[in-house]
Amino acid sequence: MRDPEKVVLQNDAHADFLRGMNGVPVQTEYEVLHLMRQCAAQFGFNHFMIARFPLGEHQRFAERLVLSSWPADRVRRYDQAAVFGASPLVERLRHTKLPVFDDTAGLMQPASAEKSDLSWDGMGWTLAVHLHTTYGESFIATLSGVRAAPDQNEAALIYVALVGLFEHLERTFEAGASARDKLSAREIECLRWAAAGKSSDEIAIILGISVYTVSSYFKTATRKLDAVNRMQAIARAMRLKLI
Repeated sequence: MRDPEKVVLQNDAHADFLRGMNGVPVQTEYEVLHLMRQCAAQFGFNHFMIARFPLGEHQRFAERLVLSSWPADRVRRYDQAAVFGASPLVERLRHTKLPVFDDTAGLMQPASAEKSDLSWDGMGWTLAVHLHTTYGESFIATLSGVRAAPDQNEAALIYVALVGLFEHLERTFEAGASARDKLSAREIECLRWAAAGKSSDEIAIILGISVYTVSSYFKTATRKLDAVNRMQAIARAMRLKLI
């Protein structure tokens, strides 16, 4: 049985975190990522993820992913397993607006009898919520870890925290949308070829320009997309449907 005094102190700490989070000016996706890390730690989770809600069973996870603290290898293996849209946890979220707390296997395994061989150390349980932008686009946000199920009050606080963070994230979408008008045709070409797996040397040959110029296009595109590196710039350009 949980100590009532400890529960009160814990909820007070959560409430303080929410007040602090709402007062933070957030302008970039990187700042949202930092807040998400703080949120996961505040509520006793190890990992988090925000992705566009899968519209069908066969949509690739990597193409829907927006923010995540999952290791790159886990993202790759989960994407290859192609179980995101077919998982029981996602199916539950299709039918409720309430937070869902379940074994992480419900996210990592397909709903069919066939099982994937994914293993997820430190992610035994997942709390997931179904969120929507102002314009109705659906997203899924998850917090995963090895902690016990939250009670009703804590679940409500977690939900409020995720909604607040998602609102911050949506503002970065609006800011990022302006990049669509700022990127030059050459910058988009370089990002498109890089997304196809081409190196800077190969892109230079394809476009008939110098490697130095290719690097310059990547630098300006990364800045315009408010990304921290080339890979994030490519991912953000894909989400904005620029490439």
